[in-house]
Amino acid sequence: MGAIKIPGVIEFSLCLFFSKLVSYTFLYWLPLYIQASTTLSAELSADLSTLFDIGGIVGAIAAGLLSDYTGMSATTCTVMLALAAPSLLLYQQWGALSLSFNICLLFVAGVLVNGPYALITTSVSAELGQHSSLNGNGKALATVTAIIDGTGSIGAAVGPLVAGLVSSSGWQNVFYMLIASDILALLLLLRPVSKELKRRSRRRNVRIE
Repeated sequence: MGAIKIPGVIEFSLCLFFSKLVSYTFLYWLPLYIQASTTLSAELSADLSTLFDIGGIVGAIAAGLLSDYTGMSATTCTVMLALAAPSLLLYQQWGALSLSFNICLLFVAGVLVNGPYALITTSVSAELGQHSSLNGNGKALATVTAIIDGTGSIGAAVGPLVAGLVSSSGWQNVFYMLIASDILALLLLLRPVSKELKRRSRRRNVRIE
């Protein structure tokens, strides 16, 4: 299993675990939360919850553009995760005040939560699968992708299950769980971010010289 020894594979795999945990918990539980926290019907709550997915589409595109522009995929994910945690808290605190608040905050949460998840499952997996230590082994790309996405899928399964257990003690605890998961995902990327910043600094020094 040489693929798992590639720098960044473990960090991004565990990051995706927590990112998918948050995303899929929203996917399954958001309509029920909206119905419980507002006066909207079940049908309208389900319709409104699709804004999270629409935000996710925008977030995926934005994350890809930022990553391509900066060449710093880990940093892009980290920034979005850092903003995702407070966006979830804001949605929990203010989303039920009015329909317009709900729409705006839900869309923003979708952008920030799903952006890193989409970036890791696509370009990051491909980038790590082409690491120099693999000596051009094409089969390793599939292995790296499987490790990262498979770990994320475990999070996708665990999240809704845990949310169901936690929700019995109050929806606020579900949000605290999601915020904690986002923070853990962020912390797991600190080492890759540090490497990216050092690499960028070296490139700047070379240009100056």
